[in-house]
Amino acid sequence: MKVYKPEWRCTLSVTEGAEASDSWKTRLAWRLRQLADRLDGGGRTIKLDCYTEPRISREDVDDCLGKGFVMSQELLTELTQQAACEGIMRDAKAELFEQATTGPKP
Repeated sequence: MKVYKPEWRCTLSVTEGAEASDSWKTRLAWRLRQLADRLDGGGRTIKLDCYTEPRISREDVDDCLGKGFVMSQELLTELTQQAACEGIMRDAKAELFEQATTGPKP
């Protein structure tokens, strides 16, 4: 009896800028991306490289990335809400936070 063992590979790399050792084409592309960010009003450009083996369709990759960004948005919204609540608590009940930052009093 033959035993089948599935094998796969998936890498996702995120790049936020060019390295000094990158080719001139890559560095130029990142300069253009930075210029576009400034013209657009301060967005943030990242480059995603995804490699899968066996290959899956680009539509499936795009769908997964889209769902991941939705999840990221939800997490960022939660963190922002928590930071806003903490800011209010620090203002309303500063004495609670003073003790936490100075440590216990003997």
